Amino acid sequence: MRFMKNVIVDYKKLTPDVLSMLVECYPDGYGDDDIISFRNHKNELIEAVEVTTEDTKYLVKISKRLSMQMEAFDEDDYDAGEMNDPDALPEMDPNLPQDMDDSKNKD
Repeated sequence: MRFMKNVIVDYKKLTPDVLSMLVECYPDGYGDDDIISFRNHKNELIEAVEVTTEDTKYLVKISKRLSMQMEAFDEDDYDAGEMNDPDALPEMDPNLPQDMDDSKNKD
């Protein structure tokens, strides 16, 4: 019997690979029915969405920045070496209008 590894991921630690899986799983964004709520070891309420690989269940904490990152994500912007690097994703500013933070229109 194989055990799945459970990983809670914050926006700051999100890799392009996990973000790609999220976008694939929730192409139109996530809804209330997709959100999992639980309490962490500090008894804080955490809201997350789930994405599962063959051996790992990721619970990605929900934030405005996560939604922005999902909308702006394009897998073609990353090479294979960057897909597991959380520093490869651009920083999103939730205070900027989304069209001003559109890094995809560089050409």
